[in-house]
Amino acid sequence: MDVRLLDLSTFGARIEHLALLRPGSACTFELPPAIGALTLSARIIHSSVVGAAPTREGERLLRYQSGLAFTGITADQQITLASALEKLDSGDSSRNSRFSM
Repeated sequence: MDVRLLDLSTFGARIEHLALLRPGSACTFELPPAIGALTLSARIIHSSVVGAAPTREGERLLRYQSGLAFTGITADQQITLASALEKLDSGDSSRNSRFSM
């Protein structure tokens, strides 16, 4: 699913999305190549409804924000993640791009 990245750290991420994610569930979090292609294992820590988004058909989809904790990160993944964080901190516009999960 595509998600919008709200916050990213070496420990996890906060994302916004339109599908329900159940706390405690395992997932895979993928950063785009533009900031450092990286796939990390994660666990959903919390998820809550923050609003609704209209569809083209006039219906409304619930909009969620969820917190993820990265699990089992290797030393190489830590290095790539640190580099991605530097790119985002330097003002890279990728913060507003779509991310895959």
